[in-house]
Amino acid sequence: MKVGFLGLGAMGAAMATNLLKAGHEVTVWNRSPAATQPLAALGAAVAPTPAEATHGDAVLSMLANDDAVRGVILDDGVLGAMAPGTVHVNHATVSVALAKELARMHAARGVDYVAAPVFGRPDVAAAGKLNILAAGEMHAIERVRPLLDAMGGRVWPLGEAPERANVAKIAGNFMLAAAIESMAEASALVRAHGVGAADFLDVMTTTLFAAPAYQGYAKLIATQRFKPAGFALPLGYKDVGLALRAGEAARVPLPFAGVLRDSLLEALADGDEDVDWSVLSQVAARRARLDERGC
Repeated sequence: MKVGFLGLGAMGAAMATNLLKAGHEVTVWNRSPAATQPLAALGAAVAPTPAEATHGDAVLSMLANDDAVRGVILDDGVLGAMAPGTVHVNHATVSVALAKELARMHAARGVDYVAAPVFGRPDVAAAGKLNILAAGEMHAIERVRPLLDAMGGRVWPLGEAPERANVAKIAGNFMLAAAIESMAEASALVRAHGVGAADFLDVMTTTLFAAPAYQGYAKLIATQRFKPAGFALPLGYKDVGLALRAGEAARVPLPFAGVLRDSLLEALADGDEDVDWSVLSQVAARRARLDERGC
């Protein structure tokens, strides 16, 4: 297929690479042009503007947040440049409100819209093993399925309303944040009593919590390895905020989401944004003053 790909962060670059490897004709765009060079070396065409990457069967976008999606897709003319019948696949984690707005605006132009946020860190994206949540008209999902299959280990259809995929992604990231916070606080507790965090987390993630999310983040917490960020702290803060907004809109209380928001905000207040959100473990340790106590 002939596709455009917008947004070449760590995730987007890996996803676009897998499309090229699968034999698709890919035109890429990124706000920072330097990020396009590795893809160009693999055979991608480079568009000078996002609108110029839209002339194909589908346009895929992997942008950071609501503002970036609105700026590129709407303000920079991407939606206006897409011909009727094109499929836009939005991989970004965006608010439920923006997801609904985008669906309406695409329908008005005769452009098919598929929300397809993903679960997986950059290494999973590079391996083509992402779990892709897909919501939109079934004919549109099936049309881009060869693209989704090239990037993911499994595609999870969630219905025809695109916002369903977005709220599922938001809820999933809320659960991940809760898992990280629980390991952070539990690790601080055992350290205060003389048990090493690495030893404790090894027990937990090979017995009661033997799941990829716990195992992956436990390693980061145990080794205090927060750079390079697989999922950056500001994105985690943004996604927990999206969960709170989605809860407010549907009158669903999320009391622990408020706790997570404040923990993430405290981490941001410490001044280093270019870290993985598993840095929450340092917040828990500081609250307990473990370094001052020699734990």
